[in-house]
Amino acid sequence: MASTQDGMLDRLTVADVMLRRPKTLPAGATVAQARAAFLDDHVHLLLLVDGQDRLTGTLQRDDIPDSAAGTERTIGYLSTAADRTVGPALCAEDARQLLLAAGQRRRAVVDPGGRLIGLLALKRRLTGFCSAADVASRAAEREGLLASGR
Repeated sequence: MASTQDGMLDRLTVADVMLRRPKTLPAGATVAQARAAFLDDHVHLLLLVDGQDRLTGTLQRDDIPDSAAGTERTIGYLSTAADRTVGPALCAEDARQLLLAAGQRRRAVVDPGGRLIGLLALKRRLTGFCSAADVASRAAEREGLLASGR
């Protein structure tokens, strides 16, 4: 994957480095569903979408207080898209710098109409972005651990 060390991110856009098939939850998801999604420690940002794939909000673990009223209440009242989206045409290095300045590793990628088109996921080393192959590898590793009973 592209890293800042070779300057490659300066030549790419967010559209080039985003995950194109991010996991989503429906806009009407409940507090319980959101908490269940966060049981996977690889999930850092929940993307809430309506029936037309428009992003209605995002959630981080910290957005859900322990005291969140009623686990069956819809989660939308705790979600936000403010400062959690980016456009696909932005330079990938500029996006990396934006994430670093905001203390974030994830942002939803939306088109001008607000439709969710991807997820920008900064790697733990903060030098590049997660690829679909990275995600598939982690999923296969988790499946292997589950199958082996670990």
